[in-house]
Amino acid sequence: MSQPGPTIHTIRRAGEHEIEIRKSRFVCALARVHDEAEARAFIQARRKLHFDARHNCSAYVLGEDGGTQRSSDDGEPAGTAGVPMLEVLRRRGLTDTVAVVTRYFGGVLLGAGGLIRAYSSATAEAIDRVGVAERRPVRVVSTVVDHASAGRFENDLRGAGYLVRDVHYGDQVRFELAVAEPEIASFESWLAETTSGRASVILGEPTFVEVDV
Repeated sequence: MSQPGPTIHTIRRAGEHEIEIRKSRFVCALARVHDEAEARAFIQARRKLHFDARHNCSAYVLGEDGGTQRSSDDGEPAGTAGVPMLEVLRRRGLTDTVAVVTRYFGGVLLGAGGLIRAYSSATAEAIDRVGVAERRPVRVVSTVVDHASAGRFENDLRGAGYLVRDVHYGDQVRFELAVAEPEIASFESWLAETTSGRASVILGEPTFVEVDV
């Protein structure tokens, strides 16, 4: 059975945010993506949407270890747009995230330093707007109790802080939980004590749960 991966951070949801600096508009759009094909498709869609903009600069980070990283200045001076955007994603520890900042030129030159600050700020403020989620690795765990015990058992589970994913009612009641791998042994002990040994743990597949941070 495969093991769940490490805890990772990504954006909570897709969204966009606009700032204006010296008459230039910077519109940052963010999306969650799983691979480079999705990232490139999102970038292309933003370019098509904002075909009349001066620049559509981009950056993305992919993979559990953030090992895939790409950026594009899209005609801005080298290193003044895509790289600062990518640096914001890296500083925030985000992965599986793509950012596109569209610039509508306002007629005032910002200089290299001004561009770096503008693209960084647009990206950072957009991340603040959509929020960040932590994806925690867990194991799906099931256990079965009789109907007479189910109500009290569910209260005990929630009172102990265990995450109940689903409850299935049949001849017996099956509870599906999400338990962090290092906590499975302690859950088994808790279960044995709580049910006087009448219930056992059925280990399922590794997955992730998301919590806002």
